[in-house]
Amino acid sequence: MSMSANREALAAAGSASPGRRCAACKNQRRKCAPDCILAPYFPASNPERYACVQRVFGASNVARLLQSLPVHERGKAADTMAMEAHRRVEDPVYGCAGIVGSLQGEIRAVQCELARTQAQIAVHAAAARAQPAVGARLNAQARAPLQQQADARAMTQDPFQGLDALLIDGYGVDVHESMN
Repeated sequence: MSMSANREALAAAGSASPGRRCAACKNQRRKCAPDCILAPYFPASNPERYACVQRVFGASNVARLLQSLPVHERGKAADTMAMEAHRRVEDPVYGCAGIVGSLQGEIRAVQCELARTQAQIAVHAAAARAQPAVGARLNAQARAPLQQQADARAMTQDPFQGLDALLIDGYGVDVHESMN
């Protein structure tokens, strides 16, 4: 059962059932009113969820925020507060921002790796175009060991050798003029 369906079922059942209190009312040791604003979003079955939210945001702030929102947005707001509070409890310094920062760092690393791979492909493609026509006459069996040796030499040398020339030619920049 999804969280929204669970909330709707709890809201339909109401919190006024005898002896049944929501997590917020249990936490505050009070009787749960039939019109409790927190009951549909913080059920008694998950008291840790409300405890985190209450510790980070405060009980009155949570209730005030939920009351200020339209009914159809309250569920998303409660879920967001619960997630933010959980992350803040796990990482008091950065909270959710720490997760966002680490994911952005991973994206930058993968983008750099992609750029390096594309540059290597461009270098190998340029080298393949520059091979003399004599290499085309060799049969496939004779070419394979030569290609492996050339690949091994290329890997021991700077893999980006000649890349500057390829990139600069693409932008129409004369290196010698810009250095003077």
